[in-house]
Order: sequence, then structure tokens, then C-alpha cells
Amino acid sequence: MKIFITGVTGYIGQKLALQLAADGHTIHALVRNEKKGKALLHHHKIVLFQGDILDPVSLLNAMAGCDQVYHLAALASVWHEIPQSFQVINVKGLQNVLDACLKLDIKDVLFTSTAGVVGDSEDGKPVCELTNPNPKLETLYEQSKVDAEQLLKAYIPKGIRGIIVNPSRVYGPGLLTESNGFTRLMKMYISGHWKIKPCNGKSIGNYVYIDDTIKGLIAAMEKAKPGERYLLGGVNATYNEFFSLVDELTGVKRKMYNVPLPVMLFLSRIQLLMARLFGKQPMITPPFVRKYNKHWVVSSNKAEQEIGYTIIPLREGVSKTLNWLNQSV
Repeated sequence: MKIFITGVTGYIGQKLALQLAADGHTIHALVRNEKKGKALLHHHKIVLFQGDILDPVSLLNAMAGCDQVYHLAALASVWHEIPQSFQVINVKGLQNVLDACLKLDIKDVLFTSTAGVVGDSEDGKPVCELTNPNPKLETLYEQSKVDAEQLLKAYIPKGIRGIIVNPSRVYGPGLLTESNGFTRLMKMYISGHWKIKPCNGKSIGNYVYIDDTIKGLIAAMEKAKPGERYLLGGVNATYNEFFSLVDELTGVKRKMYNVPLPVMLFLSRIQLLMARLFGKQPMITPPFVRKYNKHWVVSSNKAEQEIGYTIIPLREGVSKTLNWLNQSV
């Protein structure tokens, strides 16, 4: 098939484009920077189209003749100097893609949201797609993704087969962007440049290996029901468990320091102030501090049962990631 993909120069998008091209499909890849696209996407089945999801004309040109659309492009940052950009890029951008699909009669559209939209595990039990109808969302990013999901659902009566997938904390080999935060932390930890444990390190997160995510996206496009969420999670583990595994597999065993929540909030406010004054991108902001202090126990049972989603063990995923980091240094 001919498949259109946005966000191809991002962590997940690059991997997806290369996998689908390896599977024999022709990929129409939307890039804002053609030079960057050429550097990241070496495959004869990938055709680059310069454009932007906020430019409807470039979308129509790039999507012409395609059978499917994977929409991954998003503003996925802890901060932006223009807060409204989360809504503009993540919601209006999706609307432009969907409008182009209607004009070109493309039915199959997969939208990549985030597991954060279902909220945290208040009682410590795993959350699923419908656990929290109105969760308290800490970040502008998550709020924009909820709005985008609702927009996609509104296009289903118009003839769009809209699929929603919600990956959790993705890690593994690949681009070390903000979307690959825990691989970056692993690299910093091994080199001695990361020594912080949020609070007591006992907060639980859900960690999904990149290959599982890519397989999940492709399976969802093939088998998922339109308009429904599919959590593409991995293994639930505490911060302490995650880095203890890194210790065990590397033998590094760096000293880490517990940072109480009030101190982390204070430091993040300083980072936010510096961002506002000097435009320097903060490593973390108060909403993300509050987010990572909560438990995020995720169940992927629905995806496992309905689309055949699979999850590799945390030890295997971390081991593969460490081997890749060791080879890429």
C-alpha cells in the first residue's frame, strides 16, 4: 500500500516509517526539514514530502494516492513559550489531516494519543481505557490529546475509520528525544549525570519497549475498532525497580538521591522561571513533577485481546536498550 505518516522525524515515527517500508509499503513521509528527513529515513520505499500539518495544501499534496494515514506529529514537550501551541499543533493539526482525508477519500486513520489521558492509578489498581471518565490532567499536552481524541470521534460519522492508540512511557533504541525520555535518563545515569530519585522512588510507571509500540500501531490499524482507545502499555515498575535493573545489568550502581516532592516542585518552578525569562527549555515543570509523583499502573488487556498486542519483559527490553547504548557511545 501507499501509507502517509506524519511525525516521521520523531522517535516513534521514524521507527514506524522504516518498519512499514521494510514490510514492502511505499511511505509518503511528511517532513518540515527535508535535510533532516533524508538523514533519518534511509530507505528506497520512503518518499519525502516537505510540508507541515498546519499547511493544508502541503498535506493534500503529500497524501494524494495514499490508502492509510498514521498521524504521529505532535507537540510533545514539557513546556512551550506559547501555551496555545499545544492546542494549535495537536488539535488543529489533526483536523487538517482529517479534512484532507475527506477530500482524498482516505478512510483509515490512526491517531497516536498518550496513556496519560486515562489518568493515574488513584487506588493503585491498573487503569484501563474507561477507568477514569474525567481524570485530572496535569499537563497541557495531555489536555490537547483528549481534545484531539474527541475531534477524531466526530469525524467517524463522516466516513473516517478513526483509530486511537495510547502508548505509555516508551523506551528503547532510537532517537533520544523528549519522547524517549527514559532511555535518555538511562544514558545519563550510566555516565553519572543523573542522580535523582523523585521522592522515594516508589512511584509506579508503565514502561513499553519501542518494538512493542511499533507492532501495536500496525496491529491497531489492521484490527482495532474505530473510535475506541487502545492502551499500548508495557511493564508496571517503580522508579527504584527500573534503575535497580539497570544496575544489575550494567554493574554500574550509581548513588542516587531521594528528592522530596516540595523540593522537586521548588526546583521545577525555578526551571520554569528561567524558561520564561530566557527561553531556555526546562528539563521538567511543576505539572510533570506532580505527574511523576503519582502511580501510573496501566493494563493493556484490551489491546492484547482485540488486536493481538504483545509485551516483552522489562529485563529483556532494558537489556536490549543498554546493549544499543553501549554500541552507540
